[in-house]
Amino acid sequence: MKTVTLYTKPGCLLCAQAERELRALQREIAFELLLCDITQDPQLLAQYQYDIPVVLCEGVELCRHRIDGARVRRALLH
Repeated sequence: MKTVTLYTKPGCLLCAQAERELRALQREIAFELLLCDITQDPQLLAQYQYDIPVVLCEGVELCRHRIDGARVRRALLH
């Protein structure tokens, strides 16, 4: 099973939307979803402070700011 990581932070509306979209996709395709609060890691906060949400599949960045559902789906199926 593949792992999708969502970089997020509290109070981020785009992050909440991204999580909803990923959870909906989980109903179609089995994958593990990890939520990573960037405020808990100074390096991640410095790197992604203004770029969240960020979606990675198996460590490979797929999207920033908005979810590209088709791209995430392709990454999960291949």
